[in-house]
Amino acid sequence: MNAVILAVLVMVALSLARVSVVFALVVGALVGGLVGGLSLDETLSAFNDGVGGGAQVALAYATLGAFAVAISRSGLPDMLANRLITMLGKEATAAHQARVKVFLLVAVLLVAISSQNAIPVHIAFIPVLIPPLLVVMNRLQLDRRAVACALTFGLTAPYMLLPVGFGAIFLNDILLANLNSAGESLGLEITRGMVPMAMAIPVGGMAIGLLVALFFSYRGQREYTSKDLVATNAHQGHTPAKPHTFGLVMSGVAIVAALGLQLYTGSMIVGGLVGIGLLSLGGIFKWREADDLFTSGMRMMALIGFIMISAAGFAEVMKATGAIDSLVAGAFELFGDNRGLAALVMLLVGLFITLGIGSSFSTIPIIAAIFVPLAVQFGFSPMATVVLVGTAAALGDAGSPASDSTLGPTSGLNVDGQHDHMWDSVVPTFLHYNVPLIAFGWLAAMSL
Repeated sequence: MNAVILAVLVMVALSLARVSVVFALVVGALVGGLVGGLSLDETLSAFNDGVGGGAQVALAYATLGAFAVAISRSGLPDMLANRLITMLGKEATAAHQARVKVFLLVAVLLVAISSQNAIPVHIAFIPVLIPPLLVVMNRLQLDRRAVACALTFGLTAPYMLLPVGFGAIFLNDILLANLNSAGESLGLEITRGMVPMAMAIPVGGMAIGLLVALFFSYRGQREYTSKDLVATNAHQGHTPAKPHTFGLVMSGVAIVAALGLQLYTGSMIVGGLVGIGLLSLGGIFKWREADDLFTSGMRMMALIGFIMISAAGFAEVMKATGAIDSLVAGAFELFGDNRGLAALVMLLVGLFITLGIGSSFSTIPIIAAIFVPLAVQFGFSPMATVVLVGTAAALGDAGSPASDSTLGPTSGLNVDGQHDHMWDSVVPTFLHYNVPLIAFGWLAAMSL
């Protein structure tokens, strides 16, 4: 069996068996490296080389966690949650609760979409916004799997379609650049305007998957145990501060400054540190409490950081084996000149690669150099080639245990320990987004 397929299968199987995702990634990398012809020392060396690439992400997550804890101490999230609870009313009718459910889901979806473009902070908003809203969701008996699907759609679909924010990086800087680089000697030329137009059909499939998740799969009620979320998870025993005008104003200033600096510097770390500093100036906490603040924040985000570090090591081992090239070459030996089967295999190969790496941004450079010549050989149009490479890379971002598109929602929805990463975030998003992406990506490739 191909080393990449075996490594991904081992990783996913262990994760589904409720083994730690970090452990699953390490074991999968070891299995893939050894089967791929690397010695144990070479496998460990490649893994260690890759781990360094995830360290910056882990530090950024820890800083954001500390910023989220500091914001929660201001009383701003508590005030927001209380306002939303008041909307329910003590004797709320079923119709009123249904309206509040819709309001919550739409609000979460819009915030997630804007986090990719209008205010491109990616998942930084989740640990700030979602935990206080769990009180409302519990009272509504809102299935958190629906919220996870809404968040993941907002984190993935915009960068696949809209060439602003993270979409500018994915569509223009990575996808367009790699397509033209790989197709330069083949006479293939892709223009900037073709890329979002080609990706519109696959994203439409994702939109259908979102509607199915919200209105059919997870529309029913689901009971959760009410817990003191803030005291248990964020404050670590501290009593939430009573909101006061100056503290609330400084909280708003800190949020705006943190987001603005992220846009200006491109660093979540700098933005988070400045936000924490402004909250200290606002009297939300004292500098001598900074160690406790960072400890609480790192505790909240540590799992995600370690998973991202391990995923970077896993990806490096897969590249070192050379098994990705042989996976693609072996797959194409199976279907001869059948264009429909060729398109399907391209998409499935992309799914396997991105599931293991956890990043569609990292997948494109791996597959573009191989897929573009094959697409030209099989007579696919330039638009169809964009669809094949772009969709193959995006497949698996939603639904990967190691993707921040699933780790982010879990970090907010599981602060009370009632939202399982694999079964409540990974599996629902995999089914509702990857299946329609394959179907609509294949249809677009065959029709464009």
